[in-house]
Amino acid sequence: MFIIANLIDALATLMDMVLWLAMWLIIIRALISWVSPDPYNPIVRFIEQSTDPILRPIQRALPPMGGMDLSPMIAIFAIIFLQSFVVRTLHDVAMRLG
Repeated sequence: MFIIANLIDALATLMDMVLWLAMWLIIIRALISWVSPDPYNPIVRFIEQSTDPILRPIQRALPPMGGMDLSPMIAIFAIIFLQSFVVRTLHDVAMRLG
């Protein structure tokens, strides 16, 4: 049973790292949007392409806010919720199995 516990614990740790990376990329994207970034810069393109799948559905669901984009804040709240609920639950399950 300890093998399954270790697998679940490793998946929880991996999920936590991916969520942290996504959160930092969203924060960086929000900060970059305050200046006029070069749209052909490979770093800017990577950040936009990696955060678009997270932010686009939220942007479509939100009504127009007069030029204000609240999707990064909502995405960060969702990531914090996932880290607090899903990742902790998976760690707890792994601990009880092991």
